Amino acid sequence: MALAIIDVKPYRHKQMSLDEMREEKEKEKITEKKKKQQKQKQKQKLKNPEEKQNKSEENITVEEKDTKEKTQAQINSKKRKRKDVFAFGNYRSYYGYRIGQGMDEDPRLKVFKREWFQGKDCLDIGCNSGIITIQIAKKFHCHRILGIDIDSDRISDAYWHLRKFVRAERVQKSGAKASIVKVTEKVNDLESCANPSSDEKQEIARDSSHSEEGDLFDIVSFRKENFVQSWCQREEQYDTILCLSVTKWIHLNWGDDGLITLFSKIWRLLRPGGILVLEPQPWRSYENNHLVSETTSKNYQTIIFRPNCFMEILLDKIGFRKVEDITSALSGSKVGFDRPIFAYHK
Repeated sequence: MALAIIDVKPYRHKQMSLDEMREEKEKEKITEKKKKQQKQKQKQKLKNPEEKQNKSEENITVEEKDTKEKTQAQINSKKRKRKDVFAFGNYRSYYGYRIGQGMDEDPRLKVFKREWFQGKDCLDIGCNSGIITIQIAKKFHCHRILGIDIDSDRISDAYWHLRKFVRAERVQKSGAKASIVKVTEKVNDLESCANPSSDEKQEIARDSSHSEEGDLFDIVSFRKENFVQSWCQREEQYDTILCLSVTKWIHLNWGDDGLITLFSKIWRLLRPGGILVLEPQPWRSYENNHLVSETTSKNYQTIIFRPNCFMEILLDKIGFRKVEDITSALSGSKVGFDRPIFAYHK
């Protein structure tokens, strides 16, 4: 299926600064709010006056009201505390929620292009438990890939998964070597030519060229990092940067300024011709999760640059020259995770 490529030119007709964009979006937000208020007023007028009178005459004591309010406050407090644990989207077993049963790999890997990763230096922002980071390294043979996450527990999980993948590779390689040895011994018993076939030679050469420690340990690494606030201006540069289902959490925790900081830092870290693979969450996802903490709740009320603005910001303001929408080729995602995916070219 052909991929839709959107060039930067169609967006050049509307050259506004970020402050001007912010003002325009603020006006749209106020207009939308007024419309909602008008609808609510109309609904109130349509309510039966007799129902209102009956509600006002309900015989509820002051003590009962206080008890109900305290109980509700306690419930809300417990819910808030429980959700605060994952205020950055740092869910444990996140890929268990995301990947359906019977699937051997993340469906997003099927729409990623090999040339974005093969032999390239890559960065995965918000890697969580590192599964897709490792799968990309394993499937596309990166030169190196670094996964970063704000949660040290998720980084520990990522290294656990890395060790698990390497052990599985060792078992697989050992099995392949053992089968070659058995075939060779059988040929020798028959006093035939003991030279292995060309395929066997290639397999032996491939195995001998790799260290016993496993390739993935040389390619994949993880680090605890707050990309928005604490990423130092090192000389590190990357060919491909992944930002998959992360923008919402950065947006909710650090507002519009945090989002612009994210995009600007990615731009600086990418080499010329580099790729940003972006999977933004839709606005309805913000609505579902904005109460996870007091900070996210507060920032949600002030956000101006909604996800439908991201393309304009990245092309016209940050400076990416074109974008590929690879969403149409995506299939197999669980309900709630069928999100758009874009590849921005520097």
